[in-house]
Amino acid sequence: MSKKKPDNLARKKIKVSTQQFMDIAEIKSDIVIMRDGTLRAVLLISSINFALKSEDEQNAIISAYVSFLNNIDFPLQIVIQSRELNIDRYLEDLEQKSKEQTNELLKMQTIEYAQYIKELISMSKIMNKRFFVVVPYNLLSDKQKSFFSRFFDLFKPVSIIRMKEDKFLRRKSALMHRVNNIASGLGSMGLNSALVDTQGLIELYYNTYNPETSINQKMADVNKLRVIEQ
Repeated sequence: MSKKKPDNLARKKIKVSTQQFMDIAEIKSDIVIMRDGTLRAVLLISSINFALKSEDEQNAIISAYVSFLNNIDFPLQIVIQSRELNIDRYLEDLEQKSKEQTNELLKMQTIEYAQYIKELISMSKIMNKRFFVVVPYNLLSDKQKSFFSRFFDLFKPVSIIRMKEDKFLRRKSALMHRVNNIASGLGSMGLNSALVDTQGLIELYYNTYNPETSINQKMADVNKLRVIEQ
C-alpha cells in the first residue's frame, strides 16, 4: 500500500511575515517610520466636558479651535479609541497594599473593596475612551510615487527600508517642531497633550490590530525584548 506524498506547499516553511503587509516599517525613538519614508508622531490628548462650560467658555474654546485649524498647513489625524477599561494593574496594586497593611481592619477593607471592584467589572463592561492626534511628516509627497513603486514597497525587507540615522534625526527634528506647535495650539483650548513613547506606540498598534487577542495576551516591555537581526 503506497503512502500519499505530502503536499509540497505543506512542507514549505512560511517565511512571509504579516509585518510585510503593514504600512509601518519601524518604531523607534518615540516615532513611527512608515514604509514610504514618512514619519508619524502620536499625541495622547486629555478631554474636557464642553457641555458643562458656560456660554462664554464654550465660545472661547470654539474660537481657539478655529484658530488652531487655521494655523496648521499640514494634514492631521484625530483618533478616538474606545476600549474596555483594563484595571488589572490597579487590582494588583490593591492586593499588594492589602499584604503590606499592618492594621487588620484596613487590610480587610482593602480586600473587600478589591472584591467589590471585581464584581462590578464582571457585571457590566466599563469603557474607556482615549483621544489621539497623529502628526505626520512627509518630506516628499507620496503622490509623486507611481502605483507600482508603492506596490513593490510592500515587499521590501525591513532591513532595506530602514532609514539612515542621520536622515532620521533630521526628519524627526522637523516633525517635533510640528508636534510642539500642535501641543501649543491644543493647550490654548485647555487640552493637555503628551507624546506617546516607543513602548506606548507598540502597545497602541498592537491593541488596535489585535483587539481580541490583546485582552488576554499582554505586550511585554519593549526594553525586555531581544531583537535578532537577520
